[in-house]
Amino acid sequence: MFFKFKKVAISILMHGFLLIALIGSIQNSNNKSKVNIFGLETINLPISFITGVSFISGSLFGSFIPIFISTKNDSLKSN
Repeated sequence: MFFKFKKVAISILMHGFLLIALIGSIQNSNNKSKVNIFGLETINLPISFITGVSFISGSLFGSFIPIFISTKNDSLKSN
């Protein structure tokens, strides 16, 4: 159990640092666009921010899949 918590915490921290680096690097981006979410428009956001957040969130949730899906071999190793 502690091993899974440790992997989740490391993954969240790593992706959090990536998000902070993304926000810091796009401060002067001039290309902006609106996004439609559930039929509602957002404010003008830099296109690089939209793509970066999409990549980081997909990577974060994708890293949770092997953590929470255990196989027979994993359960035998932990016993």
